[in-house]
Amino acid sequence: MKATTPRSGTRRVATVVTALAATVALGAGCVGGGGQAPEETSTKGAVSKDTKGTVRLLMEGVPDSDIVKELVPEFTKEYPGIKVEIQTLTYDQIRDKLVASFQAPKPTYDLVVVDNPWMYDFAKAGFLEPLEGRVDNTDGYAYDDFAEPLRSINEVDGHTYGVPFYNYALGLVYRKDLFAAEGIEPPKTLTELQAAAAKLTTAKRAGIAMQPQRGYKVFEEWGNFLFAEGGRIHDNSGNVTLDTPEGRKALSAYIAMYEKSAPKNSLNWAFDEAQRAVSSDKAAMMVSYNWMLPALNKKGSGKFAGEFGLAPFPGGHQVLGSWSWSIPANSATSDASWAFVSWLTSKQGEKQRVLAGGAPVRTSVLSDAEVREQGGAEYYDTVRELLENSSPLSEGANGEEMIQAVGTELNSAVAGKKSPAAALKAADDEAKKIRDE
Repeated sequence: MKATTPRSGTRRVATVVTALAATVALGAGCVGGGGQAPEETSTKGAVSKDTKGTVRLLMEGVPDSDIVKELVPEFTKEYPGIKVEIQTLTYDQIRDKLVASFQAPKPTYDLVVVDNPWMYDFAKAGFLEPLEGRVDNTDGYAYDDFAEPLRSINEVDGHTYGVPFYNYALGLVYRKDLFAAEGIEPPKTLTELQAAAAKLTTAKRAGIAMQPQRGYKVFEEWGNFLFAEGGRIHDNSGNVTLDTPEGRKALSAYIAMYEKSAPKNSLNWAFDEAQRAVSSDKAAMMVSYNWMLPALNKKGSGKFAGEFGLAPFPGGHQVLGSWSWSIPANSATSDASWAFVSWLTSKQGEKQRVLAGGAPVRTSVLSDAEVREQGGAEYYDTVRELLENSSPLSEGANGEEMIQAVGTELNSAVAGKKSPAAALKAADDEAKKIRDE
């Protein structure tokens, strides 16, 4: 499966806060000022094969986009009148470009991919077309086949504003040979994880490479600890629920493990540093995206290729990230855009994308014999567990800004600048304030 550099999507957020604030302000002004408003959902389903038009698509410049580009010729064999033009940019450039196009009388893009913290704001601003009519009327599309947590991210006020593209569900990546040598099984609880990390820590190797970097990374990693302690980021009504006994216990456990079993001076570590540590025998475990396992185990990728395993995070509920396909409300070729999206995200299209290295989002693909033979049945069974039991960091308005604020407070606690209780209270207060703005 994935054998290339990591996706960078939701992880590069340091410069996005400013863009977010601008976006929200623009979106609010747009709706409140009588500009764009949510459109009626189209009832068009399957698109005629003789449809003509050009679909201008903006994506992040990552391997996933290269896979989509490779599949375009297959699509145009079925829809010869539709041309797909793909522009790629860095993550930090995408949001501003999207907002400018959403608000333009003549849009720059007819089809877009949306990071999950953006979905609510874009939908509420009227930037996106509701898709449930197209989904329901496309024969054989089988929308329920997408993992439920991924579908849920795209539901806003009872409408469907996106269909899943690929997933960022987290799991525990561990060295199977080191676990076997010490007689350790993949941990089922935080206590077992702490014990395993401590036992595997030596003078030359950390038990676990953690990612307490300020902002997104520490929130993303700590969120799994919160779930393991029985806490939640949001309650059933979408209210932030960070400052709880479970939250304080989870943060104390996170800090204790960092101090005892993580590499020294790794307070600012993120994904890249942790991955290098586990792949070079400097750490025995890391919390990572599920699609990293095939890359780590690929023959020739490193001395320890084949020795890495993937397990659900202790407690069995993990943090989920995702990207989704959306059609702008002002798309110039919405039918052609849906033709491409529905073709690419159909069961067969999804299978082709996953076989080419994409991260799966359909349940049926996880059970497909050819996919499982290529990537390993055990791996895909674990991915299914991760996708079925996961929740995003953000629900509701101003998601990106909230993530940054909470992650800043959590990092302060790990750095010893605040107590876990003080940091969590500040994080909770700030998140609620941002959510209500």
